[in-house]
Amino acid sequence: MFAPRGTWRHERVYACGAAAGILADLLLGDPRRGHPVAGFGRAAAAVERGLWRDHRGAGALHTAVCAGGAAALAAAASRLVRRSPAASVALTAAATWAVVGGTSLGREARAVGSALDAGDVELARELLPRLCGRDPQGLDAAGIARGVVESVAENTSDAVVGALVWGALGGVPGLVAFRAVNTLDAMVGHKSVKYRRFGWASARLDDVAGWPGARLTGALAVLAGGRPREALGAWRADAGRHPSPNAGVVESSFAGALGVRLGGTLAYGGRVEHRPVLNAPGRAVEVRDVDRAVRLSRRVSLLALGVCVGARLVRARGRR
Repeated sequence: MFAPRGTWRHERVYACGAAAGILADLLLGDPRRGHPVAGFGRAAAAVERGLWRDHRGAGALHTAVCAGGAAALAAAASRLVRRSPAASVALTAAATWAVVGGTSLGREARAVGSALDAGDVELARELLPRLCGRDPQGLDAAGIARGVVESVAENTSDAVVGALVWGALGGVPGLVAFRAVNTLDAMVGHKSVKYRRFGWASARLDDVAGWPGARLTGALAVLAGGRPREALGAWRADAGRHPSPNAGVVESSFAGALGVRLGGTLAYGGRVEHRPVLNAPGRAVEVRDVDRAVRLSRRVSLLALGVCVGARLVRARGRR
């Protein structure tokens, strides 16, 4: 059975828009003002104020309203421009640029790395919360560097690859829905007293949404890291020991690809967690590994673009 010619054209339009969005991220980083994700966060916070109860059902409703509403708006915008290839490319490019954050991730990571390289541990501690939520005050230079590498690994999946995967599956609504779910998890999905029940639905949905992107990130880290045997071995041995079903995959594969040890003791919001060591045969993280992790993240992100766009084009050609 052959797909209509319009289907092939639609897939090419999406491919061009996604590539243009990634190019915009490479050249410009995140939008400086009026970031749509920040706007979504403010709207989600307003919904939370109206719906918050210390109950899973209230949290599930909050997740459905916020993530569902964002996806519905994206679907409506996609339908509105569907007849215009130029407008569809522009919408896809804008959505991709808004939801991915690879360049800003690398910029923030390198800023912390530069502070550590200059011996300014206090500045590095001040900058670390821009990347992750752990408490930087009890960390020395090695602990900060390890935190940066772990954050780069996890956010390569959360901020880039996962979005591209869902864009390949669902177009602009898929891109937007993934970022909405990921943002909700960051806002209410953590295990604090306030959000242990209310944030449960957002955290579990984020685990489901992040599953395919994390596996693709891990696979591409194995291929692109220069140590395929070590990366695959660390993934197989250690990913399942991590408390997160997705972070364990990307952190262990990055650890093996970089030849370093990740995991161990860390502090989040006043609580201490003792996580398993990932890639135990590796050496301790050094400051120079921050830049190596950023470069690996960039390679994985570009490969993911090729895989996701290519998959859509191949699928469309198969239906012709």
